[in-house]
Amino acid sequence: MDMTRRARRGTAWTRIMAAVCLGVPGPVYGQVLLEHPFTVHAGGEAVASITAGCRSCDWAVAGREAIALKVDVDGRYSQHVLLTRGEAPAEYRILLGTLMAGRHQLTIERDGSRSAKDAGGARIGRVSIESFDSDTAEYPWLSRAPILHARPGTVERFSDVPLMMYAETVHDNSGYRYTVIFSHEDGGTPTDRLMATWGRSTDIEFAYGISGASRDSAAGEYQGVDHEIRPFRGNRDNGHPLVWVATDNNMFSDNGPAGAIRFAPAPYLVTLDGVSREAVMDANPWLYEVMSAELTREGRIDAGAQPGSGTVPDPRRFAYLEACGDVHDATIAFDVAVQSAGSEVTWHATDRGDARFRIARSGCFRAAVPLPAGATAAAISGIRARAYTRPPREGDRPLPDGTGRVTLRRLNAVFMLGEDFKPVRSSLRWTGTLELKGESPPAPIPTTSR
Repeated sequence: MDMTRRARRGTAWTRIMAAVCLGVPGPVYGQVLLEHPFTVHAGGEAVASITAGCRSCDWAVAGREAIALKVDVDGRYSQHVLLTRGEAPAEYRILLGTLMAGRHQLTIERDGSRSAKDAGGARIGRVSIESFDSDTAEYPWLSRAPILHARPGTVERFSDVPLMMYAETVHDNSGYRYTVIFSHEDGGTPTDRLMATWGRSTDIEFAYGISGASRDSAAGEYQGVDHEIRPFRGNRDNGHPLVWVATDNNMFSDNGPAGAIRFAPAPYLVTLDGVSREAVMDANPWLYEVMSAELTREGRIDAGAQPGSGTVPDPRRFAYLEACGDVHDATIAFDVAVQSAGSEVTWHATDRGDARFRIARSGCFRAAVPLPAGATAAAISGIRARAYTRPPREGDRPLPDGTGRVTLRRLNAVFMLGEDFKPVRSSLRWTGTLELKGESPPAPIPTTSR
């Protein structure tokens, strides 16, 4: 699977590169960091890849979180970019929108009013701009990508930042679904439950979808309040739907305040056949690093965190697993076996003894559990699964014990995060059929090592 698969390029696209290196001391509002003229030979959708670092910045440290960059194209406001990835040069890919053939100018300013007070200078390295015309394979999904407006208060607190957008094809490749990965969610599920039942504390949310080739607003839909999928009736900017982050758990609206700042991360086209959405994070491990840094700054990491506290140990102490299956009137949890140097085996439960920490969805899903300090992926020696009959829904009578059923079909991955936050994988894998009944004893998954 190629998580950042780019479709075959058409013949008409333009690539322009520039390299500058600027160290800008002190928080100066509106100071221009880069004025970059470029030429588009065939009009289309433009994507800029900006390599930048942020001196003295650290997303984990209050007062040093990031520098905010304001991006203009031809003197018109395009969007903001937050340099969330610290001092080392990193690539930030943004969508510039529809540009006609001819000369253009990209201008980047430091927005001092939205930058961390103790941040140093922004260092901008290589800038690469590509324009994809209507004959290219990339054009259909780039030209329909939504533009996001920030929820008030998030940029000011350096919270819930949209870090990445990805697109998936639907409806025989004539439609697209756009999903946003946020650094966290200020509302919704507590952090310890997020880690147990999703294997992450980022927030991955469907934002906008279009069913076919039409750009008509009636063809689009978005995820609104209470996760309700609603028809898009809002405005567009040269074909790009405008959406606003509207809730503390990052649901969207198709209208909002005109003054909200915009983000337009350039989407990656991905395929997620037989894997979870979290696989996008595995392919981009810097997302785990930013996730962990935000948890640290917000006081959500505690080495001795207990279930129900809303806090978690260091995410690098967790064992993560991905399984696929069907869950019927049930919830599921997993046990992870760790073998010590003395060959003693201990089991660690992803639900940590709390029914709220169990998974209640079908498909491919993640779970995670903290392991003892010093445990490594190589020490993980086995996985077993437990099924439970689901709790009653509001107004319903409880289901009899044993009603719940789970059919597991795959164990895709077991891993931990290394010091650099890159996944370090166990060799355990499994494909087959394992039937689980609610309230039955734990069932070992017959894994093999690869």
